[in-house]
Amino acid sequence: MAGPPRDALRLDVVDMHTAGEPARIVLSGYPRLEGATILDKRRDALARCDHLRRVMMHEPRGHAGMYGVIPVEPSEAAKAQGASLACLFTHASGYSTMCGHATIAFARFAVERGLVATPAGGDGVARFGLELPCGVVAVEARLEGGAVVASAFESVPAFVAERDASIDVAGIGRVVYDVVFGGAFYAILPSRRLGLAFDAPLAERVGAGMTLFRALRAERPAPLHPDEPDLSFLYGVILTDDASPPAPTRNLCMFGEGQIDRSPTGSGVTARMALDLLAGRLEEGAARRFAGPTGDVFVGSARRDGEVAGRPAVRVRVEGRAFHVGEARLRVEPDDPLGSGFLLFEAEAG
Repeated sequence: MAGPPRDALRLDVVDMHTAGEPARIVLSGYPRLEGATILDKRRDALARCDHLRRVMMHEPRGHAGMYGVIPVEPSEAAKAQGASLACLFTHASGYSTMCGHATIAFARFAVERGLVATPAGGDGVARFGLELPCGVVAVEARLEGGAVVASAFESVPAFVAERDASIDVAGIGRVVYDVVFGGAFYAILPSRRLGLAFDAPLAERVGAGMTLFRALRAERPAPLHPDEPDLSFLYGVILTDDASPPAPTRNLCMFGEGQIDRSPTGSGVTARMALDLLAGRLEEGAARRFAGPTGDVFVGSARRDGEVAGRPAVRVRVEGRAFHVGEARLRVEPDDPLGSGFLLFEAEAG
């Protein structure tokens, strides 16, 4: 039987998931990205390699809710801060600046691929620094009998950008929300402010959340990061239940151009923990459980950590567990009219 054409594009990937949210990690076939900083590399990926994002993320090899990880070389500045590895995050509509679920998956991947040192005897915690577009995060993987049973990261400094902001939304009315940076900027509010109980049908909550998301992008200036213009955009909207800290709680995050996070959203957990700690609703070090749409859980705990441009800052530890789905060699045959990828629906929440 004849094999694929010799000039077919090939990408080798490992597929994992964390709380149901996919994490497709590139093994080989992706070109080396250029740039002195990781944000330079992110710009290079967008300018020169975005066709590969579409190949990996879009149909027929992916879908509108796909998510990916592109390992890159850490910058010299990040190495000086303790980073031994680095990666970019990508999805169906672009590139993220932070992703908790993918960091949790990458921690297991890094240990199992021998990219970081592991404890002698196979029990204990492997630790390493990971450079991401939002900065360097401390990552750990807990091993039992040589197997990774949980992964965690400690966030970059998180801070509240706006508290009790408001906007008039057509069909909903005046909506009050907070904007918090947890590696990316999120608008956070309980779903009841959109006129919906958190137990309302998922499609209704997504529809209302996306209506708010579009209004915020169209009518409000993008939130500004004090250090990096590339981080200055609203990445997602997070709807919450009404549980009071530290009781277990639930998240529903819509991000990008309408993707729905199946997980509790690691950077969203970071943002929510920072918001509650700084508002006095949560004690330092107290653990809180967050469930996403699949019901699987991340656990967060937070500590104060100085300031960011005069705003009180918080670092948040988020723990979860990732699982393998498979490995694949993705191919694009040169005469395939759909080989470059497509999305039947441009977003999950039209």
